[in-house]
Amino acid sequence: MKHEVRFLFLLIFLACASLISFALYLQIGQHLLPCPLCVAQRIAYWLAGLTALLAFIHRPKIFGQRIYSAFVALFSLSGVAVAIHHTWAIRHPELAECGIGPEEKFLNSLPIAQWWPSMFEANGDCTSVTWRFLSLNIPEWSIVCFTILIGIAVYIFLSKPKRHWLA
Repeated sequence: MKHEVRFLFLLIFLACASLISFALYLQIGQHLLPCPLCVAQRIAYWLAGLTALLAFIHRPKIFGQRIYSAFVALFSLSGVAVAIHHTWAIRHPELAECGIGPEEKFLNSLPIAQWWPSMFEANGDCTSVTWRFLSLNIPEWSIVCFTILIGIAVYIFLSKPKRHWLA
């Protein structure tokens, strides 16, 4: 595995870990309860980050790099889809059904919600906005971050091994 690609997988993992840590800070330090859509985005960050960590540790050849990067892109794409829906729910609260619904019941019944409730238990309201940075709310920042992750994953997928001039 090229050092550049390996570094990019590590970068993806560290970015996802940082974003998840920041989400926990907002939850514990700022008392913002995660809603079902927030938890679904956390799961997407976890899946993308752990996939990138596995790729970093595994050091696969080009075919393996493409498989890992495709999974990172897939998990990030699912995260951006949830974040877009979350943004829509915030903009149209009268049409959104978020709260004690099937999504919340499903997520709270997952084994990971029992195992680590502070990370994966959904208790918040999807339509409330109590935090902004540079005029963007949390799901809008998630769209930006997931899009960057997708871009890095696509770059890894399309990167070709460099041939040495001596070969």
